[in-house]
Amino acid sequence: QVQLVESGGGLVQPGGSLRLSCAASGNIFSIYHMGWYRQAPGKQRDMVATITTGGNTNYADSEKGRFTISRDNAKNTVYLQMNSLKPEDTAVYYCKTLLRLTTESSFHDYWGQGTQVTVSS
Repeated sequence: QVQLVESGGGLVQPGGSLRLSCAASGNIFSIYHMGWYRQAPGKQRDMVATITTGGNTNYADSEKGRFTISRDNAKNTVYLQMNSLKPEDTAVYYCKTLLRLTTESSFHDYWGQGTQVTVSS
């Protein structure tokens, strides 16, 4: 019914940058918001940044000033520009969207498979 295709992860040196993208496709009726979450080994999955269709954004305090979330509503795509990366940013980054399919009567959360981000020298 829906696919979330993530890309842009990889290995980067401390201080470097990466740009993640997530494109939603399928029989989508409406998307309320999209966002990025991350999970490191042994830790819970935490919110990194979210953005609504109207452009309202929310960031975790530790990422403010370094990460920027944006979206292209026409493409149902959300991006995460990550600058000044630190080793503690290493995690699997997951795309999440709150959307309603044409076959659904309400909104539900959908998750991508995740993309690995490793920050190391």
